[in-house]
Amino acid sequence: MNTIITGATKGIGKALAIKFASEGHSLAVCARNEQDLASLKAELALSFPNIKVFTQVTDISKKSEVEAFGHATIKAMGHIDVLINNGGVFLPGYTTDEVDGTLEKMIDTNLYSAYHLTRIMVPFMKSSTKPHIFNMCSIASITAYPNGGSYGISKFALLGYTKVLRQELKEQNIKVTAIMPGATWSDSWAGVELPYDRLMEAKDIADSVWAAYNLGKSAVVEEIVIRPQLGDL
Repeated sequence: MNTIITGATKGIGKALAIKFASEGHSLAVCARNEQDLASLKAELALSFPNIKVFTQVTDISKKSEVEAFGHATIKAMGHIDVLINNGGVFLPGYTTDEVDGTLEKMIDTNLYSAYHLTRIMVPFMKSSTKPHIFNMCSIASITAYPNGGSYGISKFALLGYTKVLRQELKEQNIKVTAIMPGATWSDSWAGVELPYDRLMEAKDIADSVWAAYNLGKSAVVEEIVIRPQLGDL
């Protein structure tokens, strides 16, 4: 089985890579930092020597780089079983006074990257016995909050795209699931002084994605909403 994960070197993306690799999936992963990709590839090779890992430096906010990664992945892997559109960016602020271009940057990164990569991959998923697309949305996809700014707009849009995609692909037996996690430990929360159990662990998100993927052919988890036990921050 072959799985693609964008933004795979840190946080939820890395936890997803480790989980799917541990289940025997070969991986195609991308991120912006070449050193981070090399470290992830070495770690996966050490822990899971029987899988193949393809990496490519990619800025997913740029359509040309997303498309290059997609085509290179097909060449390297042949077919795709699972696509996890995980990569994204969060820039806090208010829409009324955030820096000009903030909305465009987050739409490019959080929405268009998933749109462009999915369009490339779908034809190569149809031959899979268990095709599944996961889009990493957010609690911000369903709940607006102060200082969420254009991030909230982009995540609402990604959830909308996921709903549309599910309707388009259900007759082709390609499952589509929206993942909506609340606050999860990652680089975005580095340096924050909170009790560790106040945020979720990335591994819990990855385990939830795997559980949704592991259902039988006739069932699909359309949306996963997962929050810290003590509620949103």
